[in-house]
Amino acid sequence: MQQDEVAARVRQVIDATGVSAREFARRIVIDPSKLSRSLNGTRRFTAAELARIADIGGVDVGRLIGTTAGTADDATPGAASGTTGSAAGGPAATPSTVSAPSPSRPPSPSPPPEGGRPLQIVRETVRLIAERGFHAVRVADIAAACHTSTAAIHYHFPGRDELLEAAVRWCMDEDTRRRAEATAGTRHAGDELRLLIDLQTPRTEQQRRQWCVWLDLWAEAARSTTVGRLHVEYYRQWRGTVADVIRRGIEQGVFRPVDADSTALALTALIDGLASQVLATEPGRPGTGAQAMHDALISHVDAALTAPVTD
Repeated sequence: MQQDEVAARVRQVIDATGVSAREFARRIVIDPSKLSRSLNGTRRFTAAELARIADIGGVDVGRLIGTTAGTADDATPGAASGTTGSAAGGPAATPSTVSAPSPSRPPSPSPPPEGGRPLQIVRETVRLIAERGFHAVRVADIAAACHTSTAAIHYHFPGRDELLEAAVRWCMDEDTRRRAEATAGTRHAGDELRLLIDLQTPRTEQQRRQWCVWLDLWAEAARSTTVGRLHVEYYRQWRGTVADVIRRGIEQGVFRPVDADSTALALTALIDGLASQVLATEPGRPGTGAQAMHDALISHVDAALTAPVTD
C-alpha cells in the first residue's frame, strides 16, 4: 500500500476527531512536526505510531494501513469492529512491516482510559519515573499501573527509548499548557513573570513530580540524542517566553532596560539550581523549602529588573 494512501486514511481519522493536527499529535504523543511530515509523505509512520493513531481514533489498524478488507471510509472513528489490530513493530508503516490485525493482541477488559491507552501509559510512566527514577521502572510496573499487559505496552511503545521520549514530550506539553492557562489574560508583565515563577516553584505534589522527572532526565539528556534535543527545545521555548515577558515589561516601564535574553538565561539557571536543592533536601528544613526558593527568585527579579538604577 502506497505511503500516501496510509497518510490519507490517517488524515481522515484526524478530521473525524474534530481536533487540530497539533492536538492530535499531543494525544498520540509524538512531535507535531513528525506527524506533519508523515501526512505530507516525507516521512513514514512507524508501526507503533499507527497503533496509537488507531487507538485514539477508534479504528482498526489493519484498515488504517489497508491490509484488512474495507474501503477508505472504514478508516474513520466508529468504522472498526471495536478493537484495533496488532502491528509487527518494525520501523516503517507499510504492509511489509506491519501485519494485519492479530488475535494475539491483548484484549481490553475494561473501558478505554481517559484520553486513550497511549496517554494513560505515558502518564503512569511519568508518575513512576518521579517515584523511582527512569532506570528503576520496568515495563511490568507500567503495565500493572495501567491494569494491562506488558504486550499492550510494547504494542504502543516498542522500547524504553520510545517511552522515554514520550514521557519527556508529555511533560513539556503539560508545562506549556499550564503556563498558557495561568497567564491567559494577564497584561502586566511584572504579574506575568511572577506567575511564571509560581509555576516553577515545587509546592504541590504535581509540581514536585514534574521536577523529579526533569532532574532524573537531565542525566539522560546527556546520553540520549533524542532526549537531548527535546531538552534543548524545551529550554529554548521557556527562555523565549521569559525574555518576551521582560521585553514587554521594559516597554510598559515596569522593568528597567536590561538584556532580555541574558536576564532570562540567568533566571532560568537560578530556578533550576534552587529547585534541585529543594527536592534534594529533607522537607521542612529551614531555608531550603519551596517558599524560600520562591522568595529568593522574587528578590532576584526585584534586584535585576525592578530595582532603581543607581549612578
